[in-house]
Amino acid sequence: MINRQNKVGILVLIIGILFMMGCGQNEKENETSGQESNITQEPTSVPNEDNDTDKIRIGFAQVGHESDWRKAATECAMETFSEENGYELNFVDADNDSDYQKESVMKFIDEKMDYIIIDPIVTEGWNKVLRAAKQEKIPVFLIDRTIDCDENLYEAWFGSDFEAEGQAAGAWLEAYLDNTGREIDDINIVTVAGTRGSAAQIGRTRGFDSYVDKHSNWSKLAEKDGKFTKEDGKQVMKQFLAKHEDIDVVVCHNDNEAWGVMEALDEAGITYGVGGNVIIISFDAVHDGLLFMLEGKLNADFECNPLSAPYVADAIKTLENGGKIDNKTNYIDEACFQAEDIVGVIEFDGKNAEMITVTETVLESRAY
Repeated sequence: MINRQNKVGILVLIIGILFMMGCGQNEKENETSGQESNITQEPTSVPNEDNDTDKIRIGFAQVGHESDWRKAATECAMETFSEENGYELNFVDADNDSDYQKESVMKFIDEKMDYIIIDPIVTEGWNKVLRAAKQEKIPVFLIDRTIDCDENLYEAWFGSDFEAEGQAAGAWLEAYLDNTGREIDDINIVTVAGTRGSAAQIGRTRGFDSYVDKHSNWSKLAEKDGKFTKEDGKQVMKQFLAKHEDIDVVVCHNDNEAWGVMEALDEAGITYGVGGNVIIISFDAVHDGLLFMLEGKLNADFECNPLSAPYVADAIKTLENGGKIDNKTNYIDEACFQAEDIVGVIEFDGKNAEMITVTETVLESRAY
């Protein structure tokens, strides 16, 4: 017979065995549950200083990095939409590939960004992309360049009046020729344009050409795409020089193209700028553009302000606070610069603009 003491010992042993088996099973179940969680579930956010769940997610599709202006615009966006300012910036450099840029925006939509910012390479072909963003209720902001689409498909645009920039350049040339008393029967002009089909190229061409059309003695000999780069600007200018013997004015759609034009003229032994045979007009007015004016190599430069990101940030804050954006089109303040103190105020399209003569002080104040 099993006595009472033995019965108690056996009972304790059985309980111990059952307890150990239960713990082992629980550990196995917990282990398996943890593995399944890692595979099929999103990690749970724990509030702490490193948690990014409260950050505003921005998708920004930039044109590329083809110019000093573009780099300044990108740097401004990086600083504005930083983690310190409460943002998570997802940035794509499209490298002037329009198809890739649109694919990148579609990816932003799939990733359900809170807001999308686009500096469109070309004006055409955006309806499908923007409709997809609209369907997902993702507000889209456009900066710098414009697009051809239903305005209801994007929240607002911030940038430059490209056509007004072209008109300002035409008005300056008109006043400059009058004030200097240059006796030239025919003014022969060539244009090193920006990327064909871009809003900047279309607007600046249209604006400047309106002044060419006004003057019977102004002749536009040629216009060719310089792609907003120094290298292409130089090649286009070399082609112009090979075909045309008498060029009086070169209009460059950005400063980097102007640097290439200068190199081509230097190699051809042709003088330009202040006191030179060729007048050079440019757009952007970045730091080096003003420097070349101070050195007398560039006659006039019309600002295209790259610092649009803070304007977009203000608009996003308005929406975050439950407000509405008042204006669909928002122009950024810009200035007009010249190398010589010859032209005072220019008038174009019902607007007035003061020509700023570049000095050391003006150059030192340039932020980009």
